[in-house]
Amino acid sequence: MSNKNIRDKLVMKPVTLEHLDQFDELLRYVFQVTSRDIEKSGYEEDGELLRDKRPVIQNTDVIGWFNKDKLVSQLCIYPCQVNIHNKIFEMAGLTGVGTYPEYANLGLMNDLIKQALTKMRDNQQWISYLYPYSVPFYRKKGWELFSERVTFDIRDFQLPHYDNQPGFVERLDIDEDDVIDVYNRFSYTNHGALIRSKLSWSEYWRWENENERTAAVYYDENSHAMGVMFYWIINDVFYVKDMFYLSQEARKGLWNFIYAHYSMVDKVKGRIYRHDPIAFQLIDSKIAETIEPYYMARIVDVAEFLKAYPFATLPKEPFHFVINDPVAEWNNGIFSLYVDHNNQLCVDNQARGQSITLSIQTLSSMLMNFRRPSYFYEYERLKTDKVMIEVLDDMIPAKQPYFSDYF
Repeated sequence: MSNKNIRDKLVMKPVTLEHLDQFDELLRYVFQVTSRDIEKSGYEEDGELLRDKRPVIQNTDVIGWFNKDKLVSQLCIYPCQVNIHNKIFEMAGLTGVGTYPEYANLGLMNDLIKQALTKMRDNQQWISYLYPYSVPFYRKKGWELFSERVTFDIRDFQLPHYDNQPGFVERLDIDEDDVIDVYNRFSYTNHGALIRSKLSWSEYWRWENENERTAAVYYDENSHAMGVMFYWIINDVFYVKDMFYLSQEARKGLWNFIYAHYSMVDKVKGRIYRHDPIAFQLIDSKIAETIEPYYMARIVDVAEFLKAYPFATLPKEPFHFVINDPVAEWNNGIFSLYVDHNNQLCVDNQARGQSITLSIQTLSSMLMNFRRPSYFYEYERLKTDKVMIEVLDDMIPAKQPYFSDYF
């Protein structure tokens, strides 16, 4: 049977609770999740994981292609909120993307992504995040890298120790109120961070063994929770899943807590989710660090995102972006930025002032401040003159993005 004949038999429609078994089966096949993987994650049986996924279907938009009653291709849109330069945006988290191999090369996923972007736009989700199992594939669809994950490996004798920290650390369960409160305050002051809902917290922990995770919470001298570290210890190795804090005192206090395990562990392995100079902060800086791409972002609607974006400064003279978007046709063309007589930023489609030509991928990564405009200019990811690069450098806030979640 030809590809066209196969394609003609398929129907795109929402995936609902009645398809939960098929939703799970497709994800397991595509991502090769085994019963052993599920057991290691702390689930006692497959059915427990399936029940845990019911809220995913209930609280997200899942779209799929069906051959009669059989689900053959799907994606899932998580409704989220994120902090972008201290302004909260509605964000569409794209996940659960997969197609059975016998239905590959029919353009099914391309059409699902187009439909997903339309749905995001209708929902006023002007930006989307995803974890890329294939960076090239998602780049072709308009997403670009905006965050990195740094993995570090520190020997016990290299651990830092800070004198005279006035606070103290308590070990708590990961869902204690103080743990959630510190992250909430952290997320509202850190660019890129997810504002976590109950569903987001569930996804954050889904693949971690529930018997081996602890929260270390740093309290200042007034007993205010100011920092949290999630960790576990296995085979003389201290594993740090994440560390977030509201002050340098809290950061030092959490490292002192790690140092207190000096006689118990041989090394510390951990992750951080933005460029934090750990090696520079150590007396012995010769440690192993690995930097890898983590999440990607995509502007869903350029005009609306630019109107909402919290620029650090407004342009003194009008200028315009010339955008190319391979999937969302409404983003192709000219987007001018200028200030009206009320000193308000305006966006329209007239070619005003100097031009800046770039792709939706570059615009997304640049406005998330993954790299500065001068970097994209140097590597020929945008075309303009050096004066406009200086303008962009002034306009785009310089905060580094942080994102430690997974969905």
